[in-house]
Amino acid sequence: MDALALLLNRRSASRLADPAPHGEALESIFRAGLRAPDHGGLQPWRFIVVEGAGRQRLSDLLATRAAADGLDDKAIDKARNAPFRAPMIITVVAHAQPSAKVPHWEQVVSAGCAVMAMQMAAQAQGFNGIWRTGAWTEDAAVREAFGCRNAEDRIVGFLYLGTPQLKAATSVQPVDTAPFVSRF
Repeated sequence: MDALALLLNRRSASRLADPAPHGEALESIFRAGLRAPDHGGLQPWRFIVVEGAGRQRLSDLLATRAAADGLDDKAIDKARNAPFRAPMIITVVAHAQPSAKVPHWEQVVSAGCAVMAMQMAAQAQGFNGIWRTGAWTEDAAVREAFGCRNAEDRIVGFLYLGTPQLKAATSVQPVDTAPFVSRF
């Protein structure tokens, strides 16, 4: 699939199984993330791979946090099971740096661009994923576990990766861009 077709037909996949990308495929995913727009060359991102025993550690952390937040049993189970939706999760942290030239918001957007590039690189290699956010990205204990140094650092997402279990549509209906585009 050429690059334009890949972009125009992109779909997230939430049902993912082994294998996850490894070796050169995973390195290509990281390299794609590192090519995100980066005004000032600050490289304001960190990628933390969660797989194998790391998924159990994340499961334990999320279940503990859900219980500490007073969530019901159903929500605690959902938190506990979340890391097992895919064989690999890449947590992307906007590792913002003080800069007179590059505002904080721009560094966070840059990290978000890295997530998109990584997901597209995975899909281009026959894998797929889904970019998830939610309350866990703001939880203090989760942020600490993923190396957020201060209030400026942000978890911009959990990129779940693996082999899609459902066949994606080969082409998507054209989208009417008119409601989203204007001229100045």
